[in-house]
Amino acid sequence: MTDAYDVIIIGGGSAGENVAGRTAPAGLSTAIVEAELVGGECSYWACMPSKALLRPGEALAAAKRVPAVRDAVTGTVDAARALRARDAFASHWSDAGQEQWVASVGATLVRGWGRLDGEKRVVVDMADGSGTIELEANKAVVLATGSVGFIPPIEGLAEAEPWTSREVTSAKSVPESFIIIGSGVVGLEMAQAWTSLGTAEVTVLERMALENTPFEPFAMQAVVDSLEAQGVTFRFGCVVASAARTSDGVSVTMDNGETLYAQELLVAAGRIGVVEGVGLETVGVDAQRYVKVNDHLQVEGVDGGWLYGVGDVNGRALLTHQGKYQARQAGDHIRGLDASAWADNGMVPAVVFTDPQIGSVGLTERAARERGLNIRAIEMGWPVAAAPLHGEHFSGGVKFIVDEDRQVLVGATFAGPEVGELTHAATIAIVGEVTLDRLWHATPSFPTLSEVWLRFLETYGL
Repeated sequence: MTDAYDVIIIGGGSAGENVAGRTAPAGLSTAIVEAELVGGECSYWACMPSKALLRPGEALAAAKRVPAVRDAVTGTVDAARALRARDAFASHWSDAGQEQWVASVGATLVRGWGRLDGEKRVVVDMADGSGTIELEANKAVVLATGSVGFIPPIEGLAEAEPWTSREVTSAKSVPESFIIIGSGVVGLEMAQAWTSLGTAEVTVLERMALENTPFEPFAMQAVVDSLEAQGVTFRFGCVVASAARTSDGVSVTMDNGETLYAQELLVAAGRIGVVEGVGLETVGVDAQRYVKVNDHLQVEGVDGGWLYGVGDVNGRALLTHQGKYQARQAGDHIRGLDASAWADNGMVPAVVFTDPQIGSVGLTERAARERGLNIRAIEMGWPVAAAPLHGEHFSGGVKFIVDEDRQVLVGATFAGPEVGELTHAATIAIVGEVTLDRLWHATPSFPTLSEVWLRFLETYGL
């Protein structure tokens, strides 16, 4: 027997949930197929638990920067309490609340592993071992299967049983030492978090040179300088040749023959979409790392436009808020509305929750030049009265990228304590294509960090 729904969503993470949040309340019968925890990576192994691990150290550092209260701050972060708080933010890895949410919007939750089985058909291996069921979609099937950590093809690495983002955010105790392969968001944030929680030795290995990482070089340098001051070791331009699990930890050997040892090894070398084992071959799609979609989020190469791909699985912007954005557009398109995603192509906001934070949106200077844009880049420190109010050693700076032909911003990067909150103003300016002469009349409050917008426009020449 085959159960029919208007919409079948394979994957109940944040992207899948947001599709259901648009289709089910609109009267389309909707099923979410999920084998693990409803809410997905963000709720249990990424956004929420990682920020719970980072916040205590950030708050402590902020207090210590203010001379008048520095002497009142004694002790260090209570790691045991921080881990308990992390557990609470991850709902103790229970999705009971999310299960209730699915029911509240009128969707049906099917617990099992779903895969395509031809046009508009989904086969589910039930999680309770009761067998297999078949589902059929009247209108659309949505792939929202997310992504997993990429393990590079390095000799012995997979066999060394390294941590990925899941293990490092859910660890039950503080490791004495660990090595991190990769200096992206996960690598930087976890170096910050576990150092503040008491890990004595953290080493970050990065294949690229510092100036070639995806961040603006000044921002990356600010984070590296801060983490090095806290005891983290960075090695840029190094190549890992092999890894192994030892009797008391792990070993990592570089191509120059040098070997490092630690209790644990975290691989933070990027992510790949979950495209294997989801039946794409049954609908004629050959996906390697991600599925390709158009701006309606429909999978390319599938006749009839009934198959959609949202979130990390399509590789457009591997961030929770962007997956939710795509899901809303896809859900509305399935409903018959004229909806499409376009802001996830060069207008993506992101925050790295280190100390200092990196808040960015849009294009870096390098990316803008690679696109052939006629740009002017303005980089400065923090020439605003609010900076010293936040305490001594307010590090970092800002950089704005202006499209000279259109007189609009196409990129902005902020580096400094808690500057992630500045990112949305830049997002509005970029997505809204607010011209600089118009932006000149958006007067920032004094004394706030937002006054840096005025300093930018003055430096530009307005």
